Amino acid sequence: MRPRIPALAGIASLPPVALAGGALAVGVGGLYLTGLLLTGGEIEAGTTVRGVDIGGLSREEATAKLERHLAAAGSREMAVRVGERRGAVDPREAGYAFDVEGTVDRATSTGADPIGVIGGLFRSGGDIEPVVRVDEDKARAALEKLAGTLDTKAREGAVSFSDGRVAQVAPRTGHAMDVDASVDALRGPFLRGAADSVTELPARESAPKVTADEVRRAVRAFADPAMSAPVTLTAGGKRFTLSPAVLGEHLTMRPDKAGRLAPELDSEGLRAEPAVSDALKDLPRTPRNARLTAQGDRAVVAADARTGVEVTDKALGKAVLPLLTKSGTARTGEVDTRQIQPEVTRANAARLGLTEKMSSFTVNFEPAAYRTTNVGRAVDLIDGSVVMPGETWSFNRTVGERTEANGFVDGIMIYDDQYKKAPGGGVSAVATTVFNAMFFAGVEPVEYGAHSFYIERYPEGREATVAWGSLDLRFANDSGKALYIEAESTDTSVTVTFLGTKKYDEVTSVKGPRTGVRQPSRKVSTAEECVPQTPLEGFDVTVERVFRDGGREVGREPFRTRYTPRDEVVCESGS
Repeated sequence: MRPRIPALAGIASLPPVALAGGALAVGVGGLYLTGLLLTGGEIEAGTTVRGVDIGGLSREEATAKLERHLAAAGSREMAVRVGERRGAVDPREAGYAFDVEGTVDRATSTGADPIGVIGGLFRSGGDIEPVVRVDEDKARAALEKLAGTLDTKAREGAVSFSDGRVAQVAPRTGHAMDVDASVDALRGPFLRGAADSVTELPARESAPKVTADEVRRAVRAFADPAMSAPVTLTAGGKRFTLSPAVLGEHLTMRPDKAGRLAPELDSEGLRAEPAVSDALKDLPRTPRNARLTAQGDRAVVAADARTGVEVTDKALGKAVLPLLTKSGTARTGEVDTRQIQPEVTRANAARLGLTEKMSSFTVNFEPAAYRTTNVGRAVDLIDGSVVMPGETWSFNRTVGERTEANGFVDGIMIYDDQYKKAPGGGVSAVATTVFNAMFFAGVEPVEYGAHSFYIERYPEGREATVAWGSLDLRFANDSGKALYIEAESTDTSVTVTFLGTKKYDEVTSVKGPRTGVRQPSRKVSTAEECVPQTPLEGFDVTVERVFRDGGREVGREPFRTRYTPRDEVVCESGS
């Protein structure tokens, strides 16, 4: 007898389809309950993350386990490369990290979802890719810092010369890291964690303009021939040879806009080389005017002029460069020289109006070694000066600063109304002589100044002194013709003569009386370089320059001078 199965309320009234569905629901429910019991947690069995098994663990257990393993994996440096340079990125400094919570979220089952639970009965979890979190600001900052060491500029191909030999520089492509793109490019390498791989970061390339082919062409076409042998040049009759070593010191090859290398020669530097300068030093670089002298009332040529010969840097370079690609005897050439003509020659002296003596004046002085040196040096610098019509002549510009380097020595001169030792002492004798030659030649004074107190050997009111940087002696040649200055000296005198064409028949001087006489005082000095000084009164005086032409007076010009008293200076020992 079969056991009796109690009837379930409502079963008999259900149609067959409903009964079938009910059976199915009971079966699914059973599987769901079975899945919940068998999983034993929230993560499917067999689930791994980078080889770490977290299957069957709860979220908390999986999180703790992954934090231990992923922390170590996330601290390994990533090897990177930009172009040919290598470096490393510390993930922690660059803001790359594994998101453990996010990874566990990805690995967990769908919780109470029946389909996910039931599906877990028939499969294992498999390997789950960890979630990567990137702090982009930190990553960008770290990569920008790294770019400073890995970026490379493009290196142009080049050709250089050293000690007569040719050197080549190979071109190189430049690389500049694309920081923004590199932030994303490092996600994959960080995720994979391959310690032995190198990641090439995205970079912008910059190609050199001068290619390897261009370097080879430049060497073949110019550099090798240039260093193959010396070149020999002739300039102004002087012959000299330049070795490859000397040439190479001043040769370069520079790229044009198209990246083609072209030779450049430092002609100025080459001109200064002893091989060149020594050979050309005897060439008369500056012209020399014909020397004139007074013969009675006429100006005559005492010595012929000399043409100057100039070898310019440009001419030297123009001669050298074409020879560098030649061979044998063809490496010989001529340097063009420039002829510099003198202003005054035997042929043009008369045409310039240098035909007669306009004036001449002599100043005598007591002999002293410093006067002989300083007066003689100033005379040498002044003698032969040519002043064209309308030009202004300057004592300071012609003579230069009175220094030891310029040939002058210390001597006695007036400074602050007192005699003192200073460079160029005695030159005022030359200035006074030039002033009087100018005075009697009738040309126009532009700048002049008398001594502060009167010196007995000079004409009252008709004398001049000079001081570098503060007082000059200048005159303008308003005679209408050229003017030539002849200067000469002895141990006790200096004479200056103006040659040209007289503007007036005669120029004379009329001196007025002394006025406003002022008495000197007495001073005692214990200074180590004290110079004794005799007393002399100070006074005012006016001298008139009188012009005569055609036998009659045609004008007067006053020259007014105020002299301060020359105090007596007594030198005493300070001990």
